[in-house]
Order: sequence, then structure tokens, then C-alpha cells
Amino acid sequence: MSTAPTDGREHTFWFTVARVLTHILTHTIYPTRWHMPPDLSIRGPAILVSNHKHWLDPFLIGIKVRDYEIHYLGKKELVKTRIGEKLLDKLHMIVVDRHNSDLKAMRACVDTVRKGYILGIFPEGTRCKDTTMEHLETGCALIALRCKAKVYPVLIDKPCRLFRRVNVYYGQPLSLDDLYEASPSNETAEEMNRRLRQGVLSLAPAEQPGRIA
Repeated sequence: MSTAPTDGREHTFWFTVARVLTHILTHTIYPTRWHMPPDLSIRGPAILVSNHKHWLDPFLIGIKVRDYEIHYLGKKELVKTRIGEKLLDKLHMIVVDRHNSDLKAMRACVDTVRKGYILGIFPEGTRCKDTTMEHLETGCALIALRCKAKVYPVLIDKPCRLFRRVNVYYGQPLSLDDLYEASPSNETAEEMNRRLRQGVLSLAPAEQPGRIA
């Protein structure tokens, strides 16, 4: 991974290419509309937490955070070839073994945030097309508690499908100071997960209750 500038901002070749391709896809075959509060400014160090519907989700989220290239936590099953491994590394992906206690990945995530970058996490741990934030892995909560950084919720309302619009909603940072000041415990991690889930689900438009799938 590249050395971090002091403020965590980056403009690297492969991430720029990914942005351009995403722009083309989201303005043609995967039409996308982004909803961001006018006073929201997403800056590092921070964590973006989102539900996960489609393989394109990391790029749907990252394209509107223009000054930062998001470092995503991704499952090791995505790394199947040496070429794929190198490409994902160029895209700043941190590989995690979801089925074991991956302390190396945990340290990499904490280090990423402390350097001023933005870390992107899908707490569901895998794509969930038919549900939204129904089950959250504990890793995201533990990383947030270790970093004590701002956490921005993001909601993607449906999986990408050809020529069907997808909406991406961004929210203000969650209120977590009391959890950051509390002693680490299972109860604290559970409450963190509850707030992460509620923070993401709360972004669903009021006129569309129950329609986030």
C-alpha cells in the first residue's frame, strides 16, 4: 500500500481508472442517483459503513468522495489470482479472513484510519441482496472502537440491475462518543453494531418505508 500523505488524500492511477469506469457504468447501464446532505463533507480520518448489495457497491460509494480514495476491507475469497491480488492492492483493498480472528487485517484497518485515510466496511460481511443489515459481523464494531474516528453511514437501496435506477444515501457522522469513552466489552461492541445498523437503515426515505431490499 502507498505511503499516506499527512491528510490522507490520494489520486492514484488505478483508482482514477476505476472512478472513470464507474462514472460510465452509472450513467449508462447502471443508472445511479446519489443523495448527500448539502452540508455534509466526508473527510478522513473516518470510516464509511454501508450495506452491501452488488459487487459494484464500493465504487458506487467511493465515486462521490472525491478527495479521498477509500480503502475497503474485503474478504480473502476475492483474491483468486496473483493478477487479481495486485489489482486489488492497487485499489487499496485490505484482505481479511472472515472465518478466523484476523489480527493482521484488524491492525491494517486501524493503521489506515490513523494515517488519515477513509476506511470502507460492509459489516454484513458479504453481499445481501434480499435483506439489509440483518446480521452484522463484530469486526466493524471492534475496528470503530479501536480507531475512535468519525463513522459515516451509507445506504444502497437495491442491487444494481441493468437499466434500473439505484439510490445511494449518505448520512451525517453517527453519535458514538459515549461508546468511545466506555470500557471495551461485548456489550459495547453490541451497542456499536446496533447503532451502525440503525444509522444505515435510518437513511431510507420516509416516503418509502419497508421498501429497502
